[in-house]
Amino acid sequence: MASSAAAASSEEAVKAAKVLMVGAGGIGCELLKTLALSGFRDIHIIDLDTIEVSNLNRQFLFRQSHVGQSKAHVARDAVLKFRPNINITSYHANVKDAQFNVEFFKQFNVVLNGLDNLDARRHVNRLCLAAEVPLVESGTTGFLGQVTVHVKGKTECYECQPKPVPKSYPVCTITSTPSKFVHCIVWAKDLLFAKMFGDKNQDNDLNVRSNESGMSKSDVFERNADEDLDQYARRIYDHVFGYNIEVALENEETWKNRRRPNPIYICDTLPEEAIWQNGSSRDCNNEQEEPSAMVSLGLRNPQEIWNLADNSRVFLEALKLFFEKREKEIGNLIFDKDDQLAVEFVTAAANIRASSFGIPLHSLFEAKGVAGNIVHAVATTNAIIAGLIVIEAIKVLQGDYKKYRMTYCLEHPSRKMLLMPVEPFEPNKSCYVCSETPLLLEVNTKTTKLREVIDKIIKSKLGMNLPLVMIGSTLVFEDGDGLEEDEAANYALNLEKVLAELPAPVINGTKLTVEDFQQELSCSINIKHSDHYRDEFDEEKEPDGMVLSGWSAPVEKQVTSNGGNQSVASSSGADDTDDIVEDISAKPGMKRKLDEILESKENCDASSSAQVVEDDDDDDIVMLDEDPKLAKKKRLQ
Repeated sequence: MASSAAAASSEEAVKAAKVLMVGAGGIGCELLKTLALSGFRDIHIIDLDTIEVSNLNRQFLFRQSHVGQSKAHVARDAVLKFRPNINITSYHANVKDAQFNVEFFKQFNVVLNGLDNLDARRHVNRLCLAAEVPLVESGTTGFLGQVTVHVKGKTECYECQPKPVPKSYPVCTITSTPSKFVHCIVWAKDLLFAKMFGDKNQDNDLNVRSNESGMSKSDVFERNADEDLDQYARRIYDHVFGYNIEVALENEETWKNRRRPNPIYICDTLPEEAIWQNGSSRDCNNEQEEPSAMVSLGLRNPQEIWNLADNSRVFLEALKLFFEKREKEIGNLIFDKDDQLAVEFVTAAANIRASSFGIPLHSLFEAKGVAGNIVHAVATTNAIIAGLIVIEAIKVLQGDYKKYRMTYCLEHPSRKMLLMPVEPFEPNKSCYVCSETPLLLEVNTKTTKLREVIDKIIKSKLGMNLPLVMIGSTLVFEDGDGLEEDEAANYALNLEKVLAELPAPVINGTKLTVEDFQQELSCSINIKHSDHYRDEFDEEKEPDGMVLSGWSAPVEKQVTSNGGNQSVASSSGADDTDDIVEDISAKPGMKRKLDEILESKENCDASSSAQVVEDDDDDDIVMLDEDPKLAKKKRLQ
């Protein structure tokens, strides 16, 4: 009788629940289907993306005819076909839009995340904390995955533990909507370079169809018999940087909430005579010398950021040098960061694409450090994780915190298990998000401008979108709409002032109060002035000359790939990684059983480690906050 009563109670909780899903990609499609089939009757779903051809092999609610349409809307319509009596509300929008504020989140019983970037994850975490709505996080990469539960005051929040900077990116972002330079590097290396010089039989997401009706070949990258190298190089340039961008612009839905890229053609970038006289590769007779577009063009400084014209010259010259000096290798080449000509080609191609999408250009030296591959998604893992999400969501709706679990999906059995459940952790008392612990910023207040602190610390590291900055009772900056013209002008002036010259001067010991009303998040930053920060700071780790303590900073990663280990430092331009699991040692801390936290308050020591799994799909970048093989934790009784 007790079990049947519990089942009835669970069924009623599911039927009465109002659920918010964020993300309609690989996990999102499986999750929406599973929620509908599990009896949920009121589901809201938010997703900004449109459907790409590359999504169709694992996002089974979508078909070829849906390409270019909203993921959220199409997913809703697909599920309503077999569950017509439930309510599904879809939003083709960014979860960070103003309409999705704390009041919006308060209407839901639980929020289920399936996001593809750290910034949006942090944003949803903060809204859930402010609205006091439970959050279920999830993610997959290849055969690995995880599901975690975050409930204010009962478990740690998403930001309680250090989160490495994302290291892999959605395929659709790489091919269609890049927003960072690393996206352009991955496109240039894994798509364009591979298409031009690698195995022709490998699948490639680049558009190979030409806009020229007279083309005899279906693949535009094939060189015509009567085509000289200059003509071929210019045709490739115009196709990938011009025509392909114009094709992308035809999908108006994609660009409703994004900056539209500009097609770039060689005739607009370089005058005709400069194209024909580009470089001097044919004049180089020294066969022993490694071919280099930079040498041919007289470019000597790898740390110099080339303009669009120089990048175009390097692209053309590098392409021709491959065919002139290394023709026998074409068809078998794999990108190698130690291959000078390959790095020159990828740098130039990435910079031209970056210019098209309004992304800042980078030097060859910077571009060389950005390398890696995209992790392949596995539809079965998405389905398993979606099922686990629903199981945890039902536990949350029942309010039985003792049954909450973080569950890991493993590639190889551990203790004869492929699904490894572990107990949730207590809130981190040092977390500036859920525990409001003050942060410490070490900075030279006499040389650092307010703009640098806001852009590089408050927005970039702390993830605030519309910050307000106060020094004591003096408001020195506010971001967002609705500001009076004179207020906005005054704040703009403050941005260009060094900290010590603000209306309320920032000196050693000053306390900044920073708030984001959209996220309903407030934190304090104590300032420590340092006169000689350039000598004291590690410029490689702190290139901005500021050290922020007390926040979840990116950590050094030990990457295991193909049986070998290598260190990879996290950065904002992080490398992609191919089918890897990354083990990261977090700082040892106090971890307690959830029932002990909430009832007896007795502590038990346990060392913790973090395992990070990252996703190339538009599902997630996954942060596994404990390695189930190493955790020294007791199971809940």
